[in-house]
Amino acid sequence: MKFNTIIFDLDGTLLNTIDDLVENVNLVLKQQGYPVRTFTEIKSFIGDGIFMLITRALPKDSTRQEILRCFDIFTNYYLTNMYNHSKPYDGIIELLKELKLRNIKTAVVSNKLDQATQKMCQHYFGDLISVAIGDNKERKRKPEPDNVLEALKQIGSTQEESVYVGDTKIDVETARNSKLPVVGVSWGYRGRDELSEAKADYIIDEPWQLLEYMIN
Repeated sequence: MKFNTIIFDLDGTLLNTIDDLVENVNLVLKQQGYPVRTFTEIKSFIGDGIFMLITRALPKDSTRQEILRCFDIFTNYYLTNMYNHSKPYDGIIELLKELKLRNIKTAVVSNKLDQATQKMCQHYFGDLISVAIGDNKERKRKPEPDNVLEALKQIGSTQEESVYVGDTKIDVETARNSKLPVVGVSWGYRGRDELSEAKADYIIDEPWQLLEYMIN
């Protein structure tokens, strides 16, 4: 086997969280008197963390103070409403179970809030994910390599034996910065074209295809 460790992105890779994100973003916008955003708009805002999601959703002339205020409101809403519609993509649970049977180590590194990342991984995946790291004050978020390298440290793996899996160009950049090969998933929030343009090493359309990549 080529690799014994996989670092996964979360939103758009393992979990389809878009409906809860759209619902909570628009809840904040509507409550604060701002125009709500379309599903497509909010989907395009995702990938650089919740702060950037809120920044992009608010009017372009919003002050940093206003962005921070709305960010805090969103955080409070989301942490109690992030399980309403979110669910693993088809085939993900089966994939994670098979990886565990094969003694392949798994971790998640996300730009989602650290608390939300850990809670969601525990809620949906239990012991199928060994380490979960989200956006935190201790290290720089993706595409910087800090959290990926920390995950490898916690899980006891090296860059040479690991691969990164994600759905956006941010994930490809993260893998490059972390010196890991990257597998793109076409079912996520950006699609095959963005992954191809970003030059992902390999692109899969179904979760089970990751096993083929790991073996061949």
